[in-house]
Amino acid sequence: MAAAAGPEIERLIGLLAKLPGMGPRSARRAALALLKRREQLLEPLAQALRDTADRVVSCSVCGAPDTRDPCSVCADEARDNGLVCVVEEAGALWAMERSGAFRGKYHVLGGLLSALDGIGPEALRIGELVGRARSGAVREVVLALPATVDGQTTAHYLAERLKETGVEITSLARGVPVGGELDWLDDGTIVQALRARRPAG
Repeated sequence: MAAAAGPEIERLIGLLAKLPGMGPRSARRAALALLKRREQLLEPLAQALRDTADRVVSCSVCGAPDTRDPCSVCADEARDNGLVCVVEEAGALWAMERSGAFRGKYHVLGGLLSALDGIGPEALRIGELVGRARSGAVREVVLALPATVDGQTTAHYLAERLKETGVEITSLARGVPVGGELDWLDDGTIVQALRARRPAG
């Protein structure tokens, strides 16, 4: 089948279609919207993408993407260094920050354990988390992982690994629905889940 547009436009559509929640039709609609509003949308987006690609790094402490290292949360001296919230990805961290309920630090695992996908402990930032817990500065680790099979498997594994460090290990209360992802929850649910956290394991 022949391409309906030039190669540059088809490449844009192909890249957009790779984004989460975007299929070929959505990608074509998004590309068309960008092309129709070239000066207001397309050119600023292209510049923002260039700036982001050039400047974003992973925080050497928590693993979150930011334009500085350590990231803005890790560098904030007003936050509680003794309280570390473990999240799957940066999207969950941003959701927690949106709620305004958590004033500690974070640790981004970079994924979840998954036997089906071949993701073992060595593929995640688990060693770094255990190292932080052993440092003596951390008193509590909050496991804020999805209420999915992989999320709960990862939480159980982390609780076992962290036992030897002597830190208190808690997890979000079940205000987070089964199968729920943090970045899709409303702020009130996140606040209640944090307040009602309980010992893990």
